[in-house]
Amino acid sequence: MNIQFHSDREFDLIAIGRACMDLNALEYNRPMEETMTFKKYVGGSPANIAIGSSKLGLKTGFIGKLANDQHGRFIEQYMRGVGVDTSNMVVDQEGHKTGLAFTEIKSPEECSILMYRDEVADLYLQPSEVDENYIKKAKVLLVSGTALAKSPSREAVLKAIQLAKKNEVKVVFELDYRGYTWASLEETSVYYTLVAQQADIVVGTRDEFDVMENVTEGSNAATIEQLFKYSPELVVIKHGVEGSYAYTKSGETFRGQAYLTKVLKTFGAGDSYASAFLYALITGKDIETALRFGSASAAIVVSKHSSSEAMPTVAEIEQLIKERAEKAEQLS
Repeated sequence: MNIQFHSDREFDLIAIGRACMDLNALEYNRPMEETMTFKKYVGGSPANIAIGSSKLGLKTGFIGKLANDQHGRFIEQYMRGVGVDTSNMVVDQEGHKTGLAFTEIKSPEECSILMYRDEVADLYLQPSEVDENYIKKAKVLLVSGTALAKSPSREAVLKAIQLAKKNEVKVVFELDYRGYTWASLEETSVYYTLVAQQADIVVGTRDEFDVMENVTEGSNAATIEQLFKYSPELVVIKHGVEGSYAYTKSGETFRGQAYLTKVLKTFGAGDSYASAFLYALITGKDIETALRFGSASAAIVVSKHSSSEAMPTVAEIEQLIKERAEKAEQLS
């Protein structure tokens, strides 16, 4: 099965939400208290997905708000440099700063992120700064859950979704749950559910769907039964090393195997998965192929130091899929 997108749009994908800074530890296998050096990268789920999609050859754009300082300029310049259209990235004029994420790489299994997200520029995107003429140029609007955590960003995203639906732009909701940004689980559940019901494609981990449903140990069957009463035509639920499942409204289920790799760090996997999965769908590949692309891309990124800079090319993804298929054939 293939998902259908408008073929005559200028942009394949426009993302909305946070673009911030990742400061990744250069010293592995030690706690952050003992880490002295970090390397800076552009970060933030929707920014990473736009960057990853652009590196795969899609025409991508971004709607967001940047701090009026060196960090904001670094983000804009980097994203523009990798081919993301930054014409709708607004510069904050009220003194808000760039969100920072310090990452700790204690071991491949123990990675943590220390976030600075108070009063950050990306959460001050105003609804008036979302342009209908820009959104209607896209095949896909990618929305990330963190942008819903605070007003006015929340209303800006809801407006973007309304404009996307009005102009037959597919809405993809990447759940991207970050608990420290939200006031309560109840609030998260309300806004996640509201947006998921309006989206065409919903992607997240099983844990994130549990947050949306405000349950513990929820089931995929219950999730899709609820969501398919509304707009979604495709729901992707990721289960870590167990792989991922894609469910269609027409009743099909597809399973994608996780590609095991030498893991350096755990962050970045979800963003690289989403960019490659969406690349495959937008370029007309079937859902099974899209699941393979997502898994392969995630495996590549978790084996490297950065998230945004490590986003792979199509050739790298296809090479990994080919190698793993050959290896599986030899073993059988």
